Amino acid sequence: MKGLSFDGRLSFREDLEMPEPRAGEALVRVRCAGICRTDLEIVKGYMGFQGIPGHEFVGVVEKAPESSWIGKRITGEINCPCRVCPVCRAGRSNHCPNRTVLGIAGRNGAFAEYLTLPLTNLHLLPDSLEDDQAVFTEPLAACFEILEQIDLHPSMKVAVVGDGRLGLLVVQVLSATGISPTLVGHHREHLDLAARWNVRGVLEEESLLPGHFDVVIDCSGSPSGFSLAEKLVRPRGTLVLKSTFAESVSVDLSLFVVHEITIVGSRCGPFAPALAALETAAVNVGPMISATYPLSQGVEAFQGASERGVLKVLVEMD
Repeated sequence: MKGLSFDGRLSFREDLEMPEPRAGEALVRVRCAGICRTDLEIVKGYMGFQGIPGHEFVGVVEKAPESSWIGKRITGEINCPCRVCPVCRAGRSNHCPNRTVLGIAGRNGAFAEYLTLPLTNLHLLPDSLEDDQAVFTEPLAACFEILEQIDLHPSMKVAVVGDGRLGLLVVQVLSATGISPTLVGHHREHLDLAARWNVRGVLEEESLLPGHFDVVIDCSGSPSGFSLAEKLVRPRGTLVLKSTFAESVSVDLSLFVVHEITIVGSRCGPFAPALAALETAAVNVGPMISATYPLSQGVEAFQGASERGVLKVLVEMD
């Protein structure tokens, strides 16, 4: 099959081996996939992954142990746990030590014509949702995870650091709950886009009061963004970390002790509210699509997605 392969260098290939679904898994023909910050970090060495990257996708089930799934248009959750270890039995399957993760760890991903996932990971897509909207389900679910992890209410001062793909989704999710977030970034055009959703935007170089915010959510994808988030959170405030990056970060942990800062790591989240938000247009993703490439130009798509100011880049398989 055709697809993108990473073995220290990203390349487009036409001789990749077709995946063979295991027991309880479906074979999915991929229609569309999105490039996110994690994908860009993977090709820099993050997680030591080699194989087919990609985990944000829309596809059609071509083979499944339950015939009712065949022909259905779906998206899917990316963590594939063992479901038998103590962690899984305790209800924390997304942290299963034996899990594979689509396009990230131990399992080939979505930048190819076909992938496999357990049936339990699949979610049906409503007919009203176009592929280029539905492909945002996984990153949007990660935004809803924040609401699952911390208790937020409209009176709180909340900042989102990073005006890229994830940050623009997060501020929309927060706004829908009645919170008035401040988006901190360095792309005026992205802040202007957020302003259309009634979100206050502030350029990083503008004056920001240290310790001003009750909650700061780091979506910057960079060590410098983490440092800024650390400065903005108040004593006894909460710092939510959404960023992943290949390089290491130097952190003075004593500051978190002295200021009694709560640190919350946050990644994958619930698909149901994400799909509902997309279907009802409570979250608007159309203006975030910067470009769409065919699979044969997938390497160029990655190059385009890494350019300054570019938001979501999609790859279409057909």
